[in-house]
Amino acid sequence: MKKLVIEATKERIVAQSGLAIVGNLLNLTNLASRLNAYRLPDISRNPVCSNADVAKSYIGLLCQGESDYDNIETFREDAFFALALDIQRVPSSPTLRQRLDQAALTEKWKAILHEESLNLIRNTNAEISPVYAKDKPYIPVDLDVSPFDNSKTKKEGVERTYKGCDGYAPMFGYIGQEGYCLHVEMRKGNDHCQKGTPNFIKETIQSARRLTDQPLLFRLDSGNDSRDNLIIFLEEHASFVIKRNPRKEKAEDWLHIAQKYGICCEEREGKKVYLGSIPETIQLKDQIRTIRKVFKVIERTISRDGQIFLIPEYEFETYWTDLEVPPHVVISLYHDHGTCEQFHSEIKSELDLERLPSVKYETNGLVLHFGVFAYNLLRLIGQESLKKQDAPLKKKATRRRIRTVIQNMITLASKLVYQGRQWKLKVTATNKWLPTFARLYDAFY
Repeated sequence: MKKLVIEATKERIVAQSGLAIVGNLLNLTNLASRLNAYRLPDISRNPVCSNADVAKSYIGLLCQGESDYDNIETFREDAFFALALDIQRVPSSPTLRQRLDQAALTEKWKAILHEESLNLIRNTNAEISPVYAKDKPYIPVDLDVSPFDNSKTKKEGVERTYKGCDGYAPMFGYIGQEGYCLHVEMRKGNDHCQKGTPNFIKETIQSARRLTDQPLLFRLDSGNDSRDNLIIFLEEHASFVIKRNPRKEKAEDWLHIAQKYGICCEEREGKKVYLGSIPETIQLKDQIRTIRKVFKVIERTISRDGQIFLIPEYEFETYWTDLEVPPHVVISLYHDHGTCEQFHSEIKSELDLERLPSVKYETNGLVLHFGVFAYNLLRLIGQESLKKQDAPLKKKATRRRIRTVIQNMITLASKLVYQGRQWKLKVTATNKWLPTFARLYDAFY
């Protein structure tokens, strides 16, 4: 192997060309003007680094999968970083940390980030794919808590989570099969997943109806099996599938119910599966509504490898729903709810947000809102890239992972040139992602 000679150059070599696409998306929002219009306490009226510059700089970091404040120092002298994101002055690491600490003292920045994120999804006409229940389309909205492992730290709000680690337990709301993040709420690690959930549901319904007029289908885990949640969904005319918490219910009792009201299917010798539903009434303020309690009961008398049991084994799972569809459809719809675990993973791992950067609880809550904003930006880029078959990845996909977007579209290498009174990004002609990159830049310009 020949030895390479390493030399310094004054040419502007860019390693994050995709930030130009991020900058175009940011220009489609009113984020900069709204943040600059709001004066933070203890911050001068005309600071050296404006609120918009601080926010855009941090979004630029997150879109590269970096959340630590110190990483901003790499870009303080980077002409392309400021040019792509329309930043007048890139803040230092201390300025970034202090400004976010000040902004976290109010709820205004969180509200602006939330509203502008929704407006961007709506204004770009992003496709929100439905699921189907008996040929009727529903827009899925998945609500779920995801523990953030912040073990061996002394950050505010870090408590023992239900996963057995010390950290936070924020709640997320995702819409569509694409997984755009509708809403997020920071929570301490030891907070029960139902704490504050009724209000979270109401806010999520409002956010979802800003994006679509189609019927909504909410899916929640058994930790949110609460009568309060059911009443909200019925009053707001939103459909739901919620896994029930068995609490002290016994499998044998459900077997008797299944044998009486269910349909039996013998999947193999020694394994019977019962599917069915029974009605349940709920009293609202001015009326009584009937919903369904869907069940699946499994009776095993012979194991998979042929071993005969002395005592039969029983399993059961039950669900609340208002959908008038067969039980197996309800169960299938709920199982699709598991996809939101991938969305959690993308926020925690690929945006580097699991171990949040601040020691202050409120600041970490604001950082999480920034993370959701960046997540939706990258999701928009990924979904737009799928509209044409010009990417080198030929495997058919309905959703582009955030990691793929960062690796192939954000961290695209190029050369920045000022020529003919124009700034140009020159990408090597052999780069197979060049057609996709050029199309995405024009799509959001």
